[in-house]
Parts: sequence; C-alpha cells; structure tokens
Amino acid sequence: DVEHYQAEALLGEVGLDPDSSPATLSGGEGRKAALARLFALEPDVLLLDEPTNHLDLPTIEWLEDRLKAYNGAIIVISHDRAFLRRLTAGCLWVDRGIIRRLDKGFAHFDDWVEQLAQEEEQQQHKLKRLIDEETRWSREGISARRKRNQGRLRRLHDLRAQRANRVGPTGKAALALESGDASGTLVVEAEHIAKSWPSAAGDKPVVKDFSTRILRGDKIGIVGPNGAGKTTLLKILMGQIEPDAGKIRLGTQLTPVIVDQNRAALDPEATLWQTLCEGGGDQVMVRGKPRHVVSYLRDFLFRESQARQPVKALSGGEQNRLLLARAFAKPSNLLVLDEPTNDLDMDTLDVLQDVLGDYDGTLLMVSHDRDFMDRLVTSVIVMDGSGSAEEYPGGYTENMERIHARIGPAKAGLAKTPKPRKESQGGAEKPKQAKAAKLSYKDERELARLADAMPKLQQKIERLSAKLDDPNFYTRDPEGFARTTAELDAAQAELESSEEQWLELEMKRDELKGG
Repeated sequence: DVEHYQAEALLGEVGLDPDSSPATLSGGEGRKAALARLFALEPDVLLLDEPTNHLDLPTIEWLEDRLKAYNGAIIVISHDRAFLRRLTAGCLWVDRGIIRRLDKGFAHFDDWVEQLAQEEEQQQHKLKRLIDEETRWSREGISARRKRNQGRLRRLHDLRAQRANRVGPTGKAALALESGDASGTLVVEAEHIAKSWPSAAGDKPVVKDFSTRILRGDKIGIVGPNGAGKTTLLKILMGQIEPDAGKIRLGTQLTPVIVDQNRAALDPEATLWQTLCEGGGDQVMVRGKPRHVVSYLRDFLFRESQARQPVKALSGGEQNRLLLARAFAKPSNLLVLDEPTNDLDMDTLDVLQDVLGDYDGTLLMVSHDRDFMDRLVTSVIVMDGSGSAEEYPGGYTENMERIHARIGPAKAGLAKTPKPRKESQGGAEKPKQAKAAKLSYKDERELARLADAMPKLQQKIERLSAKLDDPNFYTRDPEGFARTTAELDAAQAELESSEEQWLELEMKRDELKGG
C-alpha cells in the first residue's frame, strides 16, 4: 500500500495537485499520474510499453532522470532513440524469429547489427542460398543507409549554417533578402506576431513579439511543453489563425500538405479506399504516376481486406500510416507535420526519416522526438508556455543547454528526482549454459526439406508480387486480385515459419559443434 505522504510527494514531483479529480486531467497529466503511481508502488521490475508517447519534452527528461535513479529492473519497448540511448544497458533484438541479445546500451546497437551482418556473411558456407541473399541484402542495406545518412548529415550541417546566417538577434527577424528573390523562395515571413487566448484568469499569451523568415528548403522544428501553444503557432504561420498583432506573409505558389496530430483530416466513417481516392475511382496518383489503391495501401502495410474498412476501425498507428500515405501521394512543396512520430514503430520512423531527409520542399514540424529532430531540422523554435518563443539554428542536441534553460523539467514544474539508493553489491547468479542437444536424424531431414522449400517459396512470392504490381489487375479481375493477395499472404507466412524453423535447427547444430 502507498502511504498518503508518498502519494503527495510523487504527485508533487510531477507537478499535479493531489486533490484533482482524475476525470479532469488532460492526456499528458493522466500519463504523469500513471507514472507517479508506478513509482509509488516501488515494484522490483518495471515493464514500460512506449512510455514517452504523447509526453512533452520536459516530462520525458524527468522520466529519464527518474528511471536512472530507479534501483529495480526495467524492460522497455520504445521507438524513442534518445530515450533508449540514455537509459539502456542491454538490448534484445527480435530478428527473423530469433531474439538476439546485446549486453551494451542502445548507443551501440547500430554498430552491433552491422557487425552481426558481416559475421553472418563470413559464415556463408554454413548458410543456404536464401539466407545468404538475406544476409547480403541486410549488410548492404545497412552500409548503404549509413552512407546515405552521412551524406544527409553533411548537407544538413550546411543548411544549418545557412540558417544561422539568416536568423538575426533574439526576437528579431532577418529581413536581408532582396524583395525580387522572395517569389518562389519565401515561404513564410512573420513580423512581431502576438497571440493570446481568453481564460478564466485573463488572457493567456501564446506567443509574444516573435519574428522569423522561413525560406524554401528550410526544415523547422517547434518544441515546448504540452499546452505551450506549438500547434497554435504552426497554424498562425500557415495563415489558418490570424495573430492579434504583427504580420504574416505567405510566399507565392505554395502547395502545402498538412498532417494533423488529432487526425482531424480523416473522416472516421470513410473507408481507406475513399480516403485515398477522394474523387472516386480506384487509382491513386503517386508523385505523378497512377497506382491502384490496394497496391498503394500494401506499401504502407495495409491488407487488401482493410481497403473497404472504415477509418474508425484502425488503430492509432494505422491511422497515422494512412495519413502519411495520403500526404506523400500528393505533390507538395510545403509539408506540415504535427507530432508525426506518435504511435510509429522504429522501422516506420526510419522510412519516414529517409523520405523527409530527401524532401526538397519546406518542412514545418511539431515533435517531442529529439533524435528525429536532430536528423532533420535546420533550426528549432522553442516555446516556454508563457508566450516567449525563440528560434535557434541547429537541432535539439546542439541547443540542449538553451532549451533546458527555457523548458527543462525544473522550468515545467517537475521536481528534481531524488538520488538513487545505494545498489546492492550482490548480483543474480548467471544461469548455467544448457547442454547442447544432439541434432537428430529427424532434424537433419527437416533441415534438408526446408533448404529445398525456401528458395521455391521466395520465387513464388516474387512472382505473385510482380503480378499484383500491375495497376490494372484489380480493375480487370478483382476476384483474381483477391485470390492472388491471399496466396501471397499465405506464401509469406509459410516462408517466415520455414525460416524460423531453419534458423532454430542451424543454431542447434552450431551449439553442438561449439560444445
């Protein structure tokens, strides 16, 4: 049981009134209360599933400090790379049906994965053709991604330097461009804008005397605590809300695409098909080329059976993917994203970062994901909730001290985390390694059967996928399209199961030889 004084102390630590009714709490406040309850129970093990989702930056950093001081064990699933880098001492990686363990923190994860891929390639004589191809693809994919990311980082640093030269002194816009260059180059110009919202205690300032000039190709991140007015500022810059004072000027020939965090752009009663084909028909124009809607949905991990389902049947992550599918199909030169990383897994985040990193238009983004901003933005606008907004060239990490001074945990009313208790010197005894089992005659037969079956399944999958890529297939033969899709799903499931069996048997053989 939790004593009253413990409950009051923890609620005070997260800045919550102990007498507040849970029914009146906002989403962020409810998450804080749930976290405080966890720590009050003092469990031996904490199991956390995406704990940073929908939390603002000050609360995320408070949570990191709290978990660093926690003496129990922590098992966490998260897509927040910065969170994982700071907290973890080990990683479990689920790869092709195998759970692999790294006894180092997430900061070493990418290097470890690349090393594993290289070691697997060096053992090609142990691997059959299918696994050879997968290993080679994995290794080359990792190396290619690293080279691509390094190139993007160099380009991003150059863009940040250009942005730094254009951003003037604090609170003032840099208005150095010739007016003749503004057409097609200027995206947004804000001069001394101010906005307040009425409240019971009087007008609450959202932004006061803020100026900026955003040019084509800039990628701007907006950060701040929940309720600081980040979305309001975004809407002011887009011309959707009029400021109380100051001027907003939008550039010419803008083609914006907006992805809203509340998913207001999605009609819950419309189907996925209708959402993508707003004018009717069954074709989606994707960057100037026609694609059948079902085929395009498959690119975003949707099944054919979901195409006719209503949007309200989707999970939060699926709705986010649908919004991104619609946004990226449309031609645009201005992309506006409000909390785009919510509910996305790490693989989808990597794809999204690749797409946005190569995007040659202008990006305005509200996000709490520090790593995501570090990889993408040329400058950050920091809002502290009192109306003050300042722009700093560079990413989150480059400006961490400035950001902490304005919106760190202490500034957000979150109490300092208590120091950790002294850890026990004793440790759990490591389990003894199990004796390797002998590979039986039945296992040998099964291994040979799988080695023969997997290449055939792969060929079948490639043949069916090529058939589904035909944009006219669905229109010409919808029943045949459905049968082919079902056949493809079954083949992929069979291949995945076969790979898991094959790898388990190979590992058993390796253990036997190693023993």
